[in-house]
Amino acid sequence: MFLEINPLVLPDIGLVFWNTVAFLGLLVVLGKFAWKPMLKAISDREKGIEDSLAKADKMKADLSAMQNENEALLAKAREERATLIKEAKEASEKMIAEAKDKAKSEYERIVADAQVAINQQKNAALTEVKNQVGSLVVEVAEKVLRRELTNKAEQETYIKQLADGVKLN
Repeated sequence: MFLEINPLVLPDIGLVFWNTVAFLGLLVVLGKFAWKPMLKAISDREKGIEDSLAKADKMKADLSAMQNENEALLAKAREERATLIKEAKEASEKMIAEAKDKAKSEYERIVADAQVAINQQKNAALTEVKNQVGSLVVEVAEKVLRRELTNKAEQETYIKQLADGVKLN
């Protein structure tokens, strides 16, 4: 059995020629008018994507730098806050110590003034008691001398009566 080739399947030389000419013409026209703009659009898009990626990388680097700067600022703020708290604590402790010292000196001054006043009143009371005792002695002596007693025993009895009768103020 032989294979027979169907004449319908065999291309004609003229058909092959004109198909080739049409293909080459289409290839030239597409190369001149379609491919160049398509390749230009593709390269423009590629360049835009590269620019966008570069911008994204730059923004990422800027963001990282900003985060580092923010962390540094936060650390500095924390240090300043700690310093302020420490200074405020020291100032309050100093104020408390000064208030205690002032209160102590005021207490000591009040106590000293009170002791001076007590000593003055004590001295005044002693002086008054001495004056009263002196007055009583003079009064008793007057009464004894007025009553000129000859008997010493009667004189002592009389002095005791006078002493019992005298009331101290």
